[in-house]
Parts: sequence; C-alpha cells; structure tokens
Amino acid sequence: MKSFLDLAESRKSVRGYDAHRPVPPEILDRVLDAGRLAPSAKNLQPWRFLLVSSPEMLARIRPCYERDWFQQAPHILVVTGNRQVAWVRASDGWNSLETDLAIAMDHLILAAHAEGLATCWICAFDPAMLRETLGLKPSEEVFAITPLGYASADAQTRPKNRKSLNEVVRYL
Repeated sequence: MKSFLDLAESRKSVRGYDAHRPVPPEILDRVLDAGRLAPSAKNLQPWRFLLVSSPEMLARIRPCYERDWFQQAPHILVVTGNRQVAWVRASDGWNSLETDLAIAMDHLILAAHAEGLATCWICAFDPAMLRETLGLKPSEEVFAITPLGYASADAQTRPKNRKSLNEVVRYL
C-alpha cells in the first residue's frame, strides 16, 4: 500500500478511459465511502454524490462536457451540495459549501487513485444542463464532476508540475 504522500504525488488527471471495463460495485462503494468520510464545517456534510453508470443516463449527461475522452468513461461522478445546509460564519456570512465539497471531492479522487482508477476533476461543464438532466432540487448545486474508470491504454496525462515547498510555505 502506498503512503499518503506517494498517493498524492502519483495521482494525475487522466484523459482517456476504457469504455468496456466497468468498475466493480465494491470498488465504487469504497470510493464513495471515502467521500462520505470527508470532514466538513461543523460536520454538516452538505453534499450528495451522484454516480452515473447507466448507459441511458450517461448518454444524457455526457453533452455537458464535450471532450472525446470524457465520452469514454463507464461512470461519471457528480458532486453536489446544498448551500442552505452548509455552515455559515457568523462574523461575515462566509459559507463553507465550496470548501466542504472540495475536501469531499479530493477524498473521492484520491480514493479512486488508491483503487487503481482514473479521474479528472472537471469544473468546465454546463451546470444548467446537468441540473435539468439530473433533476436537481433548486437548493442543490453541482460543484464538480469526474469521469471514473480504468485508464485506457492511450490515456493522456500531463506532467505534474508543482512549486517547490519553499515557494508555498512560510514558517513563522
């Protein structure tokens, strides 16, 4: 088993999926459970995870992000949240929804990577189209989506370039 640092370092956004290799349900459940276990402000857990796997629903939501490699994924995970349920800081009204959902999404994609799956965190989707297609309530917001599956043999990734530690840390 990889250490957490190895897992975080080796995870990349994958653009290419094996359309003919669905993920076994027990693996999907472990990935989804990792998202469920994510911390949230005041433990309010203002999220829902929508796992799209049926061919009919995949066909309906794939147009929300028209990239060839996105169309190949056997599963698409949609992370939604409810701003009215999220914690609000009393001093200035700041709402924790995006932070809570980002933590959950990070747990989901790292758990997927630990299981040998590929993901690509996507925010450049058509939210109105997803809202209508998924039949979301007015209070539900789509935060991010990711294809979920095994990488194809010709999957593309980009080099993972990160700033050095001394560029992002200030010791006080």
